[in-house]
Amino acid sequence: MVTFEVNDMTCGHCVSAITKAVAFVDPGAKVQVDLASHRVQIEPTASTVAVLGDAIKTAGFTPVALAGEVPQSAQAAPRKGCCCG
Repeated sequence: MVTFEVNDMTCGHCVSAITKAVAFVDPGAKVQVDLASHRVQIEPTASTVAVLGDAIKTAGFTPVALAGEVPQSAQAAPRKGCCCG
C-alpha cells in the first residue's frame, strides 16, 4: 500500500481527477481517498511509487509520499490546475 498526502486536494472533483490519473497508469490499482485528511492510499498492481506520484502531479496536484516512500521524478510535470483554485 502506498500513501500520499495531497494537501491541494479539496473537493470531489479533485478526488475524481486523482483517481482517474492513477487508473490511467495502473488500471488494476485500488484507490482509497480520505478527503478530510487529504490522504490517498493506493494498492498498485503494476506501478511504482514514482510512477503513481508522477501521475498525481500530472493531474495538477502535489503528492507527498508518506512512510518513507518518496516518489522520484526526472522533472516536475506542468501543473494543469483544478476547479478549486
